[in-house]
Amino acid sequence: MTEYRTLRVALLGAGAVGSQVADLLLKHGDELADRAGATLELAGIAVRDLDAKRDVDLPRELFTTDAETLIVGSDIVIELMGGIEPARTQVLHAIASGADVVTANKALLATHGSEVFEAADQVGAEVYYEAAAAGAIPIIRPLRDSLAGDRVVRIMGIVNGTTNYILDRMDTEGADFADVLAQAQELGYAEADPTADVEGYDAAQKAAILASLAFHTTVPLDAVHREGITSVDAAMIESARHAGYVIKLLAVCERLTAADGSESISVRVYPALVDRSHPLASVHGANNAVFVQAEAAGDLMFYGAGAGGVQTASAVLGDVVSAARRHIAGGVGVGESTRANLPAVPIGHVITRYQITLEVDDKPGVLATVAGILSEGRVSIATVEQTVIEADENTQTGGSARLVIGTHKAREQDLSETVERLAASGVVERVVSVLRVEGN
Repeated sequence: MTEYRTLRVALLGAGAVGSQVADLLLKHGDELADRAGATLELAGIAVRDLDAKRDVDLPRELFTTDAETLIVGSDIVIELMGGIEPARTQVLHAIASGADVVTANKALLATHGSEVFEAADQVGAEVYYEAAAAGAIPIIRPLRDSLAGDRVVRIMGIVNGTTNYILDRMDTEGADFADVLAQAQELGYAEADPTADVEGYDAAQKAAILASLAFHTTVPLDAVHREGITSVDAAMIESARHAGYVIKLLAVCERLTAADGSESISVRVYPALVDRSHPLASVHGANNAVFVQAEAAGDLMFYGAGAGGVQTASAVLGDVVSAARRHIAGGVGVGESTRANLPAVPIGHVITRYQITLEVDDKPGVLATVAGILSEGRVSIATVEQTVIEADENTQTGGSARLVIGTHKAREQDLSETVERLAASGVVERVVSVLRVEGN
């Protein structure tokens, strides 16, 4: 058998992931060549600063600041710069130059994915992005290929390791949000500016990617409802534990079928209550997990490290091997399947269960009033628990009480309007929290 020519690989970015990818390419080149069927030559590494400190000691002669020249003549371009620009420009340049692209850039794909994939389709190239949605967890190929003949109904994912670490520590140790966030920053789980993680932006980008694959529909980032975890406090964690739940930041991608048979999708990110018997409840630390429900395949769970340089590098190199094999086999890239064109509905259309926590006046008739407001809003009570939190020593019934109300399934818009009426009623002192219940 004639040996295939050497394939030139260009690497853009040498941060935590990029430096590990380069190191593994250099160390295990022969083994990767055996798997790919061709020698993989690391042609160069494009960086902004040649003298920046790297996690791995790499040959200095590989580095360049001239990404454009490096890209030209490369067969595979690995983009690990992150962000939108110059990543978008460089990726499009690579595709136009005839290269396949491997990327872990969730922000780029969530924002400009349709442009990137269309450019690849026009020239017969392919874009690989296994590391863009859940780090080392293999979820892109199962959704794109293995489940292509099935109908994915729902995805629930813990796709951000920072927030899972924070919520897990709050749950298992009773720690305070601010304290755990500071520790996560010290450990390198969270950035100095943690906004992208704790406000749900990172998870929303990944949700858009997963939903696009699962439902064969282009899902723009602005169609993803997003809420973060900054409002979650110790009292909410304890209340969840008492009710048999754990709070997780979930990315939920769901196929909705109306009474007339028409279909739409809902894509959302928010902190939610998950029953402790559900597999997602047992995802601890900075790990990620994606729970997929398909009509024929049933329930599937993908679990593992959601971040980390060497872990993410594993997924990137898997894509590099796939790209090399495509070069050897020949033919055009497979392209993305986004022909379903299902509309994404606003959060108000979602139907799920809720836990509403209220501080109310501790006096006769309050519970009946609250129940009446819920009933008028088409929200049915499943459970209710009342705890006196502040008694008035001068009366038998004065003071305040806390009501924790579990609902049956209700429409988000009905629930939201009902909570507004509760807040405006004369008996509710404060709406402490409203959490969705997901997973059962």
